[in-house]
Amino acid sequence: MGRTACHEPAEPLRTMTSALPRWVAAIALLSGLIWAGFLSQQHFAGKASVIDRFETVLLDLRIKLAGQRLAPKDIAIVAIDDRTVSEAGTYPLSRKTLAELIMKIGEAGAASLAVDILLSGASTEADDAALAAALETLPTVIAVAAEVSGTEQTASAVPVVREALGPDARFAKAATEGLVNIVTDGGGTPRHIPALFLSGSGLQPSFSLKALERFSGQTPSITEAGVRIGVREQPLDLGWHLALNYYGPAGAIETISAASLLNGDPVDLRGRLAVLGVTATAVGDRFATPFDPVMPGVEVQATGIANLLDGSALMRTGAIRLADAAAALTITLLGLAAVAFLPLAPAVIFYMALLAGWLVLTMILFGQGQWLNAALPFAASLPPVVALLLLRQVFERLRSQKLARAREELSRFQSPKLAGRVAEDPTFLAVPKEQTAAMLFIDLSGYTGLSEALGPVRTRDFLKDFHTIVVDVVSQCDGVVLDFMGDGAMLGFGVPDASEDDPANAARCSFLLERAVRDWIDDAGMGARISRVRVGAHAGPVVLSRLGHDSQQQIAATGDCVNVASRLLEVAKDHDASVVLSSDLMRAAGMTGTECAPPRQVTAAIRGRQQELTVGLWRSGEYPPGF
Repeated sequence: MGRTACHEPAEPLRTMTSALPRWVAAIALLSGLIWAGFLSQQHFAGKASVIDRFETVLLDLRIKLAGQRLAPKDIAIVAIDDRTVSEAGTYPLSRKTLAELIMKIGEAGAASLAVDILLSGASTEADDAALAAALETLPTVIAVAAEVSGTEQTASAVPVVREALGPDARFAKAATEGLVNIVTDGGGTPRHIPALFLSGSGLQPSFSLKALERFSGQTPSITEAGVRIGVREQPLDLGWHLALNYYGPAGAIETISAASLLNGDPVDLRGRLAVLGVTATAVGDRFATPFDPVMPGVEVQATGIANLLDGSALMRTGAIRLADAAAALTITLLGLAAVAFLPLAPAVIFYMALLAGWLVLTMILFGQGQWLNAALPFAASLPPVVALLLLRQVFERLRSQKLARAREELSRFQSPKLAGRVAEDPTFLAVPKEQTAAMLFIDLSGYTGLSEALGPVRTRDFLKDFHTIVVDVVSQCDGVVLDFMGDGAMLGFGVPDASEDDPANAARCSFLLERAVRDWIDDAGMGARISRVRVGAHAGPVVLSRLGHDSQQQIAATGDCVNVASRLLEVAKDHDASVVLSSDLMRAAGMTGTECAPPRQVTAAIRGRQQELTVGLWRSGEYPPGF
């Protein structure tokens, strides 16, 4: 009886961690990579998806943060605007007026002309002849509108022309033709201009590409990844699509009213490419752009031509799309791994830092003209990471509930104080410590004969009631039950943490416990079998430590104090007493006054101990005042 029996499980508390089971983490990682891989493949193939809606929002944000840019001086828009229509008194302008306007453009020194007006159908013979003659005075490209197939695809992603609406044959002979179709996003904003189209007669150039050819006098050559203009190569997106990089709102590219030319106002177009189109209100096409909600279609075309001229088109090549896909897969993998293996708070911070870092990178590289997809890593990683985060929270909650149940069950086998300390600090008492404590033992005289008479089942019920009383009383006195030993129990005061009230609590518990157990025995009618309840208590230094095998240990209280307290039960038996307190305990508890003095006080020999000990003796019912 020289040490406690407070058992500590070696592994369960250590394995009850917040980490997901490995098979769950593996499935989550695999599923996340499949999802990210699917989206990346769709993006790399240039297939439209809902992700594009979010990407355009982020792209517009980058464009606005980058701000307006200066358009090249080599290009100017000649606009058939509200003033022109008002002075002409009609719309569309007559072929004769268009012919006069084109002649005025040539007289202003324009090097070439791009007409973003469909010159389909015929007018009067004289007017058409005048217009054809005017077109021949300048290197000119005129617009062709095509109906592009929405279902028929080519391996190269070049748009397929189903039907084209071109100019009258007379005008087509006087100038070259170019397709003016553009590609808009889900919000209607022009994002790309195809450089090539596939028709029944072969590959056809776009309006902007032919305008550049007529202006530079050099025929652009198509390369595997873009278009070569002289010695410079312009990278293009999938299907040889030019990614537009806007200069600003309407008017960012110098715009000249056609009325000024028709009226003979001085206009300088020397050496410049003039783009002729309509900007008048309620006529002509309008598009929303990052800088302007109603930009005229002619300025969209002029933007594409200007991007080819100064090489400022957004770079969105196959290599950049591959970088987008790699970022999506990497961020997804790292985000899932963080949620699976790191504590939740650092995992979320790490994942958010990855996304923020990608956003910053897209901003920086956009300043260099590279269009990285900011939305793809979000769309690829967010669903699996959030799903795994929720799944982990479910596992954490289940494990917390399991841990709470384990702690609750552990507290049934030992003192809740010790169970709680072990649960909070698995290394508790890994290093032994010495401290002062008060130890109390209790047992029942006559229990052996009683258990024989009651039998196993009723004896178990008897002990359960007895142990319940012990726990209730010791809890009232701020002590702990260290061990149950059949009809006895070992209690500690100052375990695991010492207090100056420990001796007084032990003394008070001694009398309360004897009275409670005696009353219960009498009420149960077992007084004839249980002749006496004996309690012994002593105070002094003890050593708290772990004893046992590495896989099964006990928290043990050892030392002379424990041995003496257990031997005081023999003293109680020898002197026909119910409560025996050592003089050390009584002195520490402040029981030195006359009122608290024991009825009997003797110097008793303690078995196994050379030095005798002065003790106080009380029979049942002889309780000090206040105890």
